[in-house]
Amino acid sequence: MKIIRASQPSFVAEIERIMNRGDVLDETVIESVAEIIEDVKKRGDKALIEYTEKFDGISLEPSTLEVDSDEIENAVNSLDPEDIDLLRLSAGRIEKFHKKQSLRSWSYTDEEGVGLGQEIRPLDRVGIYAPGGRALYPSTVLMAAIPAKVAGVGEIILATPSTGGRVHPLILAAAKLGGVERIFRIGGAQAIAALAYGTESVPPVDKIVGPGNVYVAAAKRMVFGKVGIDMIAGPSEILIISDGTSRPDIAAADLLSQAEHDELASAVLVTPSEDFAREVASEVDLQLKVIERSAIAQKSVENYGAVIVTADMDEAVKIANMIAPEHLELMVKNPESVLEKIKNAGAVFMGYYTPEALGDYIAGPNHILPTGGTARFSSPLGVYDFVKRMSVVSFSEKSLRRYGGKTARFADMEGLRAHGQSIVVRLEGKKS
Repeated sequence: MKIIRASQPSFVAEIERIMNRGDVLDETVIESVAEIIEDVKKRGDKALIEYTEKFDGISLEPSTLEVDSDEIENAVNSLDPEDIDLLRLSAGRIEKFHKKQSLRSWSYTDEEGVGLGQEIRPLDRVGIYAPGGRALYPSTVLMAAIPAKVAGVGEIILATPSTGGRVHPLILAAAKLGGVERIFRIGGAQAIAALAYGTESVPPVDKIVGPGNVYVAAAKRMVFGKVGIDMIAGPSEILIISDGTSRPDIAAADLLSQAEHDELASAVLVTPSEDFAREVASEVDLQLKVIERSAIAQKSVENYGAVIVTADMDEAVKIANMIAPEHLELMVKNPESVLEKIKNAGAVFMGYYTPEALGDYIAGPNHILPTGGTARFSSPLGVYDFVKRMSVVSFSEKSLRRYGGKTARFADMEGLRAHGQSIVVRLEGKKS
């Protein structure tokens, strides 16, 4: 694992290269996804079935696009009871945390008698995308579905690719625990298109959430505006700030916990201790030889991993805020004092005994987080992503007379006379 110094002239360029690793969408990807979306819009189920056969090698019919209740029940019953208990534990902690995020409607009447307020309404229907591919993510199903359930979403739908036409029982169990009403065995850009525009079998949703591969990310970007989306999820990333007081093997293990996700994942350690930097870099190399997904992690570490040596802890924090990582570990003696200086991160893990992996499964806060520096302006998925806010305004005749003339004048300033007339006609009353 390479060691770089923040004082190097090439430092900023190297950090920008790491941060921008997921930005580039190949033109062929964009063209392919645009074609798929347009085709699903026009031909509905027929296109959906053809793409599922083409990309996943699975032959479906309109009647088998959706997973039926018997299949869900049989799959759940086939699981080890300990696994079900684990899913329940995770679901319970996720729900408890997200209930703290619930928003309430509010209103007040000002001194002029004007009634003002805000009404909170849940979305009618939400689509969750759960990726397949190299790893299995029932945790992501729970993280996406439970906040929607807490928010009071009318209907929660899941789209997920299948293997040989079979959706993994763990995914089905997580969906059931999370409050998902309907499950479709479809993946990729075609699934996003179906959720956005609807087909004969798949109802259109109001918002699509959940991570996916580059084709899913491109599709979500393209359908935004027709539907809402949570974010454009990029490759996973972790940044550890260490003052050099933790064990090097622990820091290395935490770096590799993200590097094993995929070859584009990023794992970065920032520390003012050069000795600690060398020890962690050596530990990463040692542990790479024994982890199961070593080939993936090796490429991730080689291409997008780094141990950064800083002048002091203040510079380490400055660099962390610049990178705005998805996952930030404060592996320091006094994490609370460092947290005060952190402005940009998706989730922060405090101290020596809080590995990021706890946040992936059991802790409770959401693990669907902003990536690629977008934590500068965006937040983890939560209940607030599944509700809308409506402003409410109520004027009496008295308050209209107080502010109506001023409103009409404002409209005249903008050259919108009909706006002003809508006020004047009320103030003057009906003409005979």
